[in-house]
Amino acid sequence: MKYPNFKDLILFENNDFIVINKPPFLASLDERGGNGETNVLRLAKQYSHDAQVCHRLDKETSGALIIAKNPEGYRHASMQFERRKVNKTYHAVVDGHVIFDKLLVDLPILNDGNKNVTIDRAEGKRAETVFDSLKYYKHYTLVECKPITGRMHQIRIHLATQRAAIVGDEMYRGKPVFLSSIKRGYKLTKGEEEQPIMKRFALHAKHLVFKGLDDQEIVIDAPYPKDFATLIKLLDKFDA
Repeated sequence: MKYPNFKDLILFENNDFIVINKPPFLASLDERGGNGETNVLRLAKQYSHDAQVCHRLDKETSGALIIAKNPEGYRHASMQFERRKVNKTYHAVVDGHVIFDKLLVDLPILNDGNKNVTIDRAEGKRAETVFDSLKYYKHYTLVECKPITGRMHQIRIHLATQRAAIVGDEMYRGKPVFLSSIKRGYKLTKGEEEQPIMKRFALHAKHLVFKGLDDQEIVIDAPYPKDFATLIKLLDKFDA
């Protein structure tokens, strides 16, 4: 993977914080038992010596990610996450025609390590997400996801419980989108194997609101990366 220039990822910067538009396939932090590959934290520390990543996005998830430039900033952001004062909005493309109108999914999540996450009413930790359908296609739906808590894989597993798995999310039985399935008369060249439109699950951290050390709101909007934008463009064209 060709690693991006960190400066090119920055959506916002002041004396205490940097917010980047994290590209897909770049880990937020060093992964357990990792092979020392480049991640957001390492890139950020090269840019700003005391940088700390304030929360994490799954490796495949793109979008807005807060990085503190000093210990005060890190503490300030961490407290807001802990008190659920950070307003986070994600966009996801899900399989099927799904009507969500401020649907609150309140299902406890158990993380038993090793990236294995399950719904567990007895042992799980409280997890809440609000879902709204933004746009309907013939075979897919663009969904706005607002996690109230911040559990691992929360949006992904909560959508799966609603029979609305994110496209391309194999872990939760989401199927990839192929151009041949939405474009009539689409023909492959002989011997060519069709690739999915997106080579990851379609989840993007679109919007973020938190407070700076001066208590002023910092409002972030993270544009879709190329692969997500291409998927939306092709759905608009062939599946509307």
